[in-house]
Amino acid sequence: MAKSIQIDLNLLAQTTMSPDWYRCLSPILHEPRMQSLTKYLQSRLNSHAPIFPSYAEWFYAFQVTPLNKVHTIILGQDPYHGVGQAHGLCFSVPDGVPLPPSLKNIFKELYTDLGIVRQSGNLSDWAQQGILLLNTCLTVEDGMPGIHQKKGWEFFTDQVISLLDRECSDINFVLWGSYALQKKALINASKHRIIESVHPSPLSAYRGFFGSRPFSTINKNLAKIGKKEVLF
Repeated sequence: MAKSIQIDLNLLAQTTMSPDWYRCLSPILHEPRMQSLTKYLQSRLNSHAPIFPSYAEWFYAFQVTPLNKVHTIILGQDPYHGVGQAHGLCFSVPDGVPLPPSLKNIFKELYTDLGIVRQSGNLSDWAQQGILLLNTCLTVEDGMPGIHQKKGWEFFTDQVISLLDRECSDINFVLWGSYALQKKALINASKHRIIESVHPSPLSAYRGFFGSRPFSTINKNLAKIGKKEVLF
């Protein structure tokens, strides 16, 4: 990312989020913790740190999945930290990029669950059908996983989770792994449906992700409330 870019999270949100998300989230962007996050990210930018995804894609999840379309949220931790991998949707990679190990395992379970063979790692089509693919930390640096954690992004994305919990009903909250499962405290399980398992990472997938059938569960839950099933 070029040094000449000046970070303005409110302006970025205003120009890249869907209008309904921006109306709800703009007050949060003016909170002191978000101002602190902006200063931190600007300092990293000024030191020539390669930040992923690109600046224009930090709020991409809120652009491709408008608030009024959300019926499911899949929570990730932070973006992929390899060059060309992250593009603003958790677990997703742009067209033509080789599948990361966790995404390979997600697709293995998709085949076991629904018999679907998927080639492209670009999950924008899932997002366009109402699945909010949200990392809890929205930026990372080249080869440095977790470097932007606990700098302010989690405050912002916790507010997103709380907004969905408060303003919506019958949302599928898909929580894979211990980090995502910590967010259960923000979710009213009597209003929503929680789909949980271990993480699809090769380190844990064989301990309960494989065989968990999250995709058919999402569609069964949608059918129960009269909503269109997702074409995974």
